Amino acid sequence: MRGLDLAHLLCNSGQDTLSLARLGARVTGVDISDEAVAFARGLTEATGLPARFERADVYDWLAAAAPSSFDVAFCSYGALCWLSDLPRFASGVAALLRPGGRFACIEFHPLATALDEEGRPQRVEARDGAALVWKDGVGDYVGASGGALSPSGHADGGETLENPHPAYEFVHGVDEVVGALRGAGFAPVALREWQHANGCRLFRDMRQLPGRRWVAGDSLPRVPLMYGIVAGRG
Repeated sequence: MRGLDLAHLLCNSGQDTLSLARLGARVTGVDISDEAVAFARGLTEATGLPARFERADVYDWLAAAAPSSFDVAFCSYGALCWLSDLPRFASGVAALLRPGGRFACIEFHPLATALDEEGRPQRVEARDGAALVWKDGVGDYVGASGGALSPSGHADGGETLENPHPAYEFVHGVDEVVGALRGAGFAPVALREWQHANGCRLFRDMRQLPGRRWVAGDSLPRVPLMYGIVAGRG
C-alpha cells in the first residue's frame, strides 16, 4: 500500500479507509451519505491519519474523476448491494485506474441472502437489475451486533432506531460481478470464498471465533458467507 493512490468507493464512515492510510496509501474515500462523510472527516482529524473524503454519488464521482489517477480502487462489506448498474460502475473504475492498477473487493456472499435468520431457504424476489425494497429502511445493525462491529468499544445508545426512509437493495451474483469487470476490460487475478463473516452475525445460530469472525452453528448448512475478488486493469 505504501505510496499508492487508493480510492475507497462507498467508504461509509471511513474506518477501513483510515486503516489503509495507516498502511501508507494516499487515500480518498467517497460516499453518498452526508452523516458518514462528516464522521469520516472528524475521524481523520482526531487520529491525525491523512485522508480526503468526498460526499458524492459514486457514479457521478467516477464520471467526474480524472482518468488514470489511482493505483487501486477498493470497496468492502455491503457496498455492491447498493449499486443498480454494475457494468457502469466497473467501466468507471476502469477509467479511474492507471495501467496495471487493481480493483479489490470483499463482500458478503449472495448465497447468504438465500437463507433467512434461522438458516432456512428463502426466496429472493429480485435479481437482474430489479431492486429489493425494504419499506422499514436500514436498521441499526451496528447496534444490534452487540460490539462485533464496534472494535473500539460498544456503547448502548438506549434508543430503537426508526428509519422513515425505505431502502433499495440489489442482489448481484458472483457471476454478475465477474462479468461486469471482464466487460470493462479487467482480468480477474484472484477469487476466494470464506465460510466465516467478519464482524457480522448473519444468522441466529452462529458462534464467534477470535478476531470477531462468525461461523455457522451446527444447525446451519456450510455455505460461503463472504467472497473476495481482485481484478487487474491492463
